Amino acid sequence: MYDDFKTLIAAQLSELSGAPAEIIAPAIDLPKATTFGDLSVAVPRLRLKGNPVQLAQSLAEQFKTGDSVTGVMATGPYLNFRINRTAFTQKVLKAVHSAGEKYGWTNEGAGKRVIVEFSSPNIAKPFHAGHLRSTIIGNFIYKLHKANGWDAISMNYLGDWGKQYGLLAIGFNRFGSEEKLVADPITHLYEVYVAINAAADKDPTIHDEARAYFKKMEDGDESALALWQRFRDLSIAKYKQTYARLGIHFDVYSGESQVGEGMARAMQMLEDGGLLTQDKGAKVLDLEKYKLEKAVVQKSDGTTLYLTRDIGAAIERYEKYNFDKIIYVVSSQQDLHLKQLFKTIQLLGLPYADRFQHINYGLVKGMSTRKGTVVFLDDMLMESKDNMHSVMRENDAKYKQVADPDHVADVLGMTAIAVQDMSAKRIKDYTFEWSRILNFEGDTGPYLQYAHARLCSLERNCGPVNLEADVSLLVEDSAREIVTLVSRYPDTLATAMQTLEPCTVVQYMLKLSHAVSAAWETMIVRDQPKDLADARLLMYSSARIVIGNALSLLGMEPVQRM
Repeated sequence: MYDDFKTLIAAQLSELSGAPAEIIAPAIDLPKATTFGDLSVAVPRLRLKGNPVQLAQSLAEQFKTGDSVTGVMATGPYLNFRINRTAFTQKVLKAVHSAGEKYGWTNEGAGKRVIVEFSSPNIAKPFHAGHLRSTIIGNFIYKLHKANGWDAISMNYLGDWGKQYGLLAIGFNRFGSEEKLVADPITHLYEVYVAINAAADKDPTIHDEARAYFKKMEDGDESALALWQRFRDLSIAKYKQTYARLGIHFDVYSGESQVGEGMARAMQMLEDGGLLTQDKGAKVLDLEKYKLEKAVVQKSDGTTLYLTRDIGAAIERYEKYNFDKIIYVVSSQQDLHLKQLFKTIQLLGLPYADRFQHINYGLVKGMSTRKGTVVFLDDMLMESKDNMHSVMRENDAKYKQVADPDHVADVLGMTAIAVQDMSAKRIKDYTFEWSRILNFEGDTGPYLQYAHARLCSLERNCGPVNLEADVSLLVEDSAREIVTLVSRYPDTLATAMQTLEPCTVVQYMLKLSHAVSAAWETMIVRDQPKDLADARLLMYSSARIVIGNALSLLGMEPVQRM
């Protein structure tokens, strides 16, 4: 958005200082505050000889302003430039309306493919609220890559293999109910899993039975696999309902069970590479010299562990998808496992070993219902939705205008949970707080949705938007702030692409929403002269588009009434 202005500034500074324009241009930054200028340069970055403060003063005095760059001022070692705000505002607002939902998108990833593996619940255990972090962070990373032109594949790698499924099968034979399984497979399988674990605590031979059952599964026993397949199919069907509610789609449902001959090839490659040692009949990968401990890849009974399957899966994925990058969105508790996986792929000499990335995140503390019990994700979403519905009903007039209040309450509830999760850096643990979930003010999800809905209401009542409005009338500081923030959305996405931090977009959206709120009482549209009303409505409409785009990128449906 600032490229034309940066080019003009770089060209003239190059003439005045002798520094190459290609060094100057990247040094021209957007200041955090626009108190001194719209663009700034730290003179030390130009690599010039002399005192930076004196150089800044000298360059400011020599710089010739014009129609595009209207002012220059030295502040210490910084050069600050004012640009033609009318031309800039016109360019920004037209760009937003021209691109619409794709404002801020690029084609930088064109021709590249990325796999984003996220969510990945275990079928034998509940899809609990803690899974939400991987799910929403992974969905954001997937959408962000698509917005940057990548061919992105969203993959759900289910935990659907291992001794626990032998335990689950034994448990279902003892405690299972066909009726309950069909009605709510995930909840019932969890009940069975808890019951059989409790029984196994009293009778350790149950674990031997489970190991024997899983060995039958690994050996391809049809009856053992048939029951497991049923558990898997019913669970995926239920998961899809939850994901649909969250507005999340997976291109591929994979799982540990789906790893085929890649696992055997991985074992052979490890053997051939001399990377394995024997320990009491088990095969071990010794990574201690890399400070990554020892990892068992095959037990003494011949069954594999999930590191082995992950190596096999990585090989098969590359051969099938030919990815340029693969991102595993997994909690920081698995840091060691992912480091072991990536190091092993490197030691195997695979040519794509540098294409693997682990995006980790901290833990959620206190994520339970207000009654204090650990909760399934569906229960958490239902409670949040009910709370939002109660708040919405407090304003009867507005409530009656909402076409589908049940759906809007659901969206608000999910936005509340997601924004609380994504407000800070991923790696930080955070404490889940219902008081923040229920708050429509401050830095919360409902506040962001309210900002969007209020702007939608303004357009409904004062539209249509005039794209040829005279933006020179937007002279207030609050207008300057909104336009500046709107212009920075593409840069925000570029930063997010570098860091893969959802909080970058959340914090940006909060700033823009606060700026709109600050302007709301003084920059009125209704009952103003038409040319002024048109200019302000164009500005507010652009802010609405950007807030909506950012909500969508974060995986949330922007609401139009609430």
